[in-house]
Amino acid sequence: MSYSYPNWLTPQMVYVIGSAVVAVLIWIEATMLKKNAGKLPKSALFQLSSVLDTAWFFVSIAALYLIDFMPIALSIPAAYGVYTMFGWIYGSRLLRKKGIPDSPKDLIVPSKYIDYSQSFAVVFFLLCVFIAVNLQLQII
Repeated sequence: MSYSYPNWLTPQMVYVIGSAVVAVLIWIEATMLKKNAGKLPKSALFQLSSVLDTAWFFVSIAALYLIDFMPIALSIPAAYGVYTMFGWIYGSRLLRKKGIPDSPKDLIVPSKYIDYSQSFAVVFFLLCVFIAVNLQLQII
């Protein structure tokens, strides 16, 4: 049995679409954190999206080596890598200022970090849409 995929559904496009989904998940996570005053929500969606956006960092690293990206499309895994690495550093610095709690239940994510994540999510999603359109129309 043979499967036929549309011509536009390349590994590069699958990664771009996956990245757009991750951007939406990051935005949802940040919104949930805002509604919960920075406390980690006890929600399956929150937990799943947290795992997926963390795993996406490693997917992005693998994609750099395994997918033949057009030069402009390289901006997506590069941007996600920078966001993740800077986020770890920025989040650690913000938490150190307030003191690191003994239990994850006591953790309150700083509002500056939530804003950082939400801002990135919007810009990253728009980047993904721009790249997806570009891959289809070959603008650049």
